[in-house]
Amino acid sequence: MEQLQIGKFRLTWLDGGVTHLDGGAMFGVVPKALWEKKYPANALNQIELRTDPILLQAGGKNFLIESGIGNGKFTEKQKRNYGITDEAHIEESLAHLGLTTKDIDAVLMTHLHFDHVTGLSKWDGDRLVPTFENAVIWTTEIEWEEMRHPNIRSRNTYWEQNWKPIAERVKTFSEHQTILPGIEMHHTGGHSNGHAIITLESDGEIAYHMADLMPTHAHHNVLWVLAYDDYPMDSIFAKEKWLHKGIEEGAWFTFYHDAYFRAVKMDEKGQILAKIVRER
Repeated sequence: MEQLQIGKFRLTWLDGGVTHLDGGAMFGVVPKALWEKKYPANALNQIELRTDPILLQAGGKNFLIESGIGNGKFTEKQKRNYGITDEAHIEESLAHLGLTTKDIDAVLMTHLHFDHVTGLSKWDGDRLVPTFENAVIWTTEIEWEEMRHPNIRSRNTYWEQNWKPIAERVKTFSEHQTILPGIEMHHTGGHSNGHAIITLESDGEIAYHMADLMPTHAHHNVLWVLAYDDYPMDSIFAKEKWLHKGIEEGAWFTFYHDAYFRAVKMDEKGQILAKIVRER
């Protein structure tokens, strides 16, 4: 498992499963001739997208950033449609570190689309229960509201089976939330109305988790946003703000979806200056 140290904070990538989604949808209006040079597609025009949570250990606490796709939560048709070739191995990943799901203190959810939230619950016989028994789940007020009351478009990704089992564990915030000193969640909108990013700062070292504003290293161009984005102009403005700030600060950018890199440092032109490569 790959790790990154940000001052006193330790980040470890867990095995949350993998999807393969349409490359055109993931790069929006960008021509395939451009994006495929940076992120290859298979014969079905799908690109590999990991769904790997990041274990963040800080201040004696264990946090997760995102939750993976879980196990036994998708029909065979959904597995085909979403290109799911492997489900989560979170418990095995935690066991390798001497931890269990009971040791997770909080899960920091940038948003609640199915590929981020499905791992928050698991089957216990014929009912769904929280995967992380003792964890608080943080998300924005806007995201939690839409999760429970989706519109005609968002109901395709906000599923009742994903919010009902965790409802009693959810805490929400409006624009900004400090989880611990140096661990901050910031509402951005864009990809979804309630989308948030996470910033980490410890001993002068910085990391930004841009979530689906920049799901892979190939999305560094501020105009390269997803066709899945509900508010693409908001994505562009938020991405421009935070990407520029992070580059100026020499921050690491961490990924949940990238199949090739766990984290990178880059310059304004998108040139990679430092990297944590995913073991394949």
